[in-house]
Amino acid sequence: MAKKKNGGTPATVALARHGVDFTAHTYVHDPRVSSFGLEAAQALGVEADRVFKTLVASAEGSLVVGIVPVTRQLDLKALARSVGSSKATMAEQSAAERSTGYVVGGISPIGQKRSLLTVLDDSALAHPTIFVSGGRRGLDLELTPAHLVAVVGARVERIARPEH
Repeated sequence: MAKKKNGGTPATVALARHGVDFTAHTYVHDPRVSSFGLEAAQALGVEADRVFKTLVASAEGSLVVGIVPVTRQLDLKALARSVGSSKATMAEQSAAERSTGYVVGGISPIGQKRSLLTVLDDSALAHPTIFVSGGRRGLDLELTPAHLVAVVGARVERIARPEH
């Protein structure tokens, strides 16, 4: 993968600053789609289980990030256990946006305004590269799971469950 600086989001700047190889992929985003992640997989022509969504939750008053495949759901109980809490709930949209500096649907796990405790679903390790939001709708970043873990200081645990 070639290092790309186009896109100019805090996520791409952070990856470049860390010297991480990544590829920026852009596509035309349709705001009417029901799943931004599945839209990205289709638009980029990649398997949906390689595209990961970044979700912000609240665990006993602290915001935390869970990164799971777009084909699965975040298991809030597993996320809570992973961060040493008894319970987690999805964060309010405004709190997620204020804390990360990104808009919902384009929240990147990388380059957030405030660094949050982050957990990556262990299914990411099955892929040589994965795709995460680049910090705006219509921009995904392809990088190795190891680089993502290193840059954001993520824990790797099973936090995803099948969609209902």
